Amino acid sequence: MSVDTTGATAGAPAGPGAPDGPGSGAEAVAAIFRRVLESSDVTADSDFFELGGDSLIATRVLSAIARNHGVELSFEDFLLAPTPEGLARAIEAAR
Repeated sequence: MSVDTTGATAGAPAGPGAPDGPGSGAEAVAAIFRRVLESSDVTADSDFFELGGDSLIATRVLSAIARNHGVELSFEDFLLAPTPEGLARAIEAAR
């Protein structure tokens, strides 16, 4: 593995407090929301249900999170945090 000028090792997972890389965190969950809701109007604090999502579509989001992040969240987790930012925190907490 190579080391960049910040001292981080290329290919190694980011440490605690490190910014999310591409495909991780709230932006990755927002991308899932955009895909399943077929809407580009999704930000980190967008509420899934206010955007027109329902419980059936939420299961698609949960499946994509499990597939992409290796974490299985419950529907209750989704209801407690129905935003990309909230779900990203739930993903991190479940790891």
